[in-house]
Amino acid sequence: MTVTRTVELEGHIIDSGTMQRAFAAVMDLGGSFDVEQFDVGRHEDEESYCRMAVSADDEATLKEILHELHQNGAVLENPPDATLVAAPDDRVVPPSFYSTTNHPTEVRYEGEWLPVEHIEMDCALVVDPEGGPDGGPRAYTKVLNAVEEGDLIATDEAGIRVNPPERPRGGEGAFGFMQGGVSAERPSESTIREVAEEIREVKANDGNVLVVAGPAVIHSGAGDDLARLVEAGFVDALSVGNGFATHDMERSIYGTSLGMNVETLEHPRKGHKHHIWAISEVIRAGGIEPAVEEGLVTEGVMYQCVQQDVPYVVAGSIRDDGPLPDTITDAVAAQDAIREQAREADIVLMLATLLHSVAVGNCLPSTTKTVCVDINPATVTQLLDRGSAQAVGMVTDIGTFVPTLAEYVIEGESDLGVADD
Repeated sequence: MTVTRTVELEGHIIDSGTMQRAFAAVMDLGGSFDVEQFDVGRHEDEESYCRMAVSADDEATLKEILHELHQNGAVLENPPDATLVAAPDDRVVPPSFYSTTNHPTEVRYEGEWLPVEHIEMDCALVVDPEGGPDGGPRAYTKVLNAVEEGDLIATDEAGIRVNPPERPRGGEGAFGFMQGGVSAERPSESTIREVAEEIREVKANDGNVLVVAGPAVIHSGAGDDLARLVEAGFVDALSVGNGFATHDMERSIYGTSLGMNVETLEHPRKGHKHHIWAISEVIRAGGIEPAVEEGLVTEGVMYQCVQQDVPYVVAGSIRDDGPLPDTITDAVAAQDAIREQAREADIVLMLATLLHSVAVGNCLPSTTKTVCVDINPATVTQLLDRGSAQAVGMVTDIGTFVPTLAEYVIEGESDLGVADD
């Protein structure tokens, strides 16, 4: 005795490998399928459509198969409205609540598909019947600690449609060259040039560039070039930890990064104390901005952020020295601040920071172009393993990448009118 459900897939499901993944999921999980209709898009702008009956020996197996198909964009034939259950208390969600992916998502409410706002992974999906700008329904995500009693929370997967991003046909497009995961052989001058062109195109279209950077950017001597990018108007927001900001300003005040002279690689006497002295001086000044305004900090990334009015989030951790007055030590408050940055970003550069890259990556929708650069391929691998499938990795020395990127980005600035004045 088998149980069967009919599902539908549509879009560029052949080019993007969606059909192959769907067939494999059914077979790998012990089910079977019967393709009832398959309309193939025969031109570049035509979409394909597939309806297939999926069968399994029991409901539990079928439910597992349908879950995998749902992640790849399949929906039940004649989908019902989503099941909404009121949250019983603040920060408490109903059993079997729907946990979001980071892909564009829609929820069916009163016979219509509503786009879900602020999509990110591992959130609850909330429907507000009268929360739209015209008094109509609105759907959006909430992290669990933001759920309020009475919020209408979507449960299960029926009535919810996921739309994974589709791969450009023929590998074309600005990021087509980087399809395929992590490779130590991919980084090259031509690859960096393509990233630079994408950044310039984003800025030409009034888009938003978010940079996520770790202390290695400063230790490697690449901080000067990142500061050049900020000064030239190619960075719209900066997300860092206490360490990055500390060593960046330490370099301005004492000429060292973690006690080492970046140019000569010498360790001055008492240089190991420079970072904590720098923190103390910035605290005495009242914070990063006052330290710049009074002339304590006269160069570097944080200096340029203040000078160019580029917003920054400095997120703290349990291992921080000091910390700096600007460091957000409340983990939930730091998440919220990072989340606001992520929602505005059109492209994100993640530079030599594993933990911060994962934290920001968890807040990004899969439609946001993401470039992760690290000497360690495990950094990008961990992003992919945690669901940031849009992250493409370049395994290279950050001290080489950032200066080369800055050269290619800034040399074309006059064409964009970004920094001519």
